[in-house]
This record gives sequence, structure tokens and C-alpha cells, in this order.
Amino acid sequence: MNIGIDIEEVKRFEKYVKDKDYLERVFANDEISYCMPKKQPAQHLAARFAAKEAVWKALSAKNKKLIITDISIKNTQSGKPEVYIKNKRYKKVDVSLSHTDKYVVAAAIVF
Repeated sequence: MNIGIDIEEVKRFEKYVKDKDYLERVFANDEISYCMPKKQPAQHLAARFAAKEAVWKALSAKNKKLIITDISIKNTQSGKPEVYIKNKRYKKVDVSLSHTDKYVVAAAIVF
């Protein structure tokens, strides 16, 4: 079992909301489509980024070739975040996200 955690400042992502190149370089199309229509897209982008980082930290000990752009976070119909690696659901990781107006945090557990 491994764990990864990441915290991000929402303010850092405010500048990326209008930077299409950055968004497409770091986030999957599904992640961008989910975050951008939200009232506070920077908060949602930061949460997705923190989740990707947490997953990467939890999995990097087992997979040295894994890069952050291989990881994406998608929500189920009920809103639960799920982890995808190279567009395939990765069932061996649970992820949890939380946020305030200023900060987001994500934790990932590999079992």
C-alpha cells in the first residue's frame, strides 16, 4: 500500500484559466471540459492537479516511467473522483479531494 498527498494554492491556477496551451499540456480534455464551465474554474483545475500529483506520488515508487499527463481524474455520475491512467480506469487507487477558497488538497491511496 502507498499513499500520496498534495496541496495547491488556488491563486496559482487563476492565471492558467486563460492559458489554453498550459491547459492542454497538463490536463486531459475531459478534465478541461469539467473544470472550465464551473463558477470558479481555477479551484477545480487546482483540485484536479493536486489529485494527479497525489496519484503520481503514490504510484511513482512502482512505476518510474509514469508522468503526470498520463493521469487524469474523472467523476462518476454521483461525483466521486476516479483515477485514469492513459485513459483506462485504474481501480487500484482511491483519491479524495477537498478545497477551500484558497487551497485544495488531494490524497491518493494505492492498494
